[in-house]
Amino acid sequence: MKFTIDHFNINVLDLEKSLVFYDKALGLKEARRKTAEDGSYIIVYLTDDTGVGKIELTWLKAMDRPYDLGDEEFHIAFIASDYDAAYKLHKEMDCICYENPDMGIYFINDPDGYWLEIIPTR
Repeated sequence: MKFTIDHFNINVLDLEKSLVFYDKALGLKEARRKTAEDGSYIIVYLTDDTGVGKIELTWLKAMDRPYDLGDEEFHIAFIASDYDAAYKLHKEMDCICYENPDMGIYFINDPDGYWLEIIPTR
């Protein structure tokens, strides 16, 4: 039996703000969308140009406060084909929240506070 990761879900307060962030910061584009008939939720799947892995952004109409992210120990990691250019972009966007030069990585925050790890191609 074999399993393949299809997507990772995160809930967002402002879907449009998140869509703009993920496009600008990571080049992720909307692959598909599902909207509840009653308007109670919208689910948007984002992917890179390979279309292999996806991030699922879920917006819930009833949510009126920031999500509790606990100790922020979970994260999604992205390999940057041009680490220096990525670092420059994220510095300009002012979204770098943690740097670890010894490991050669850094983290950015999305609009809801989720940590996204940026790794150079090795």
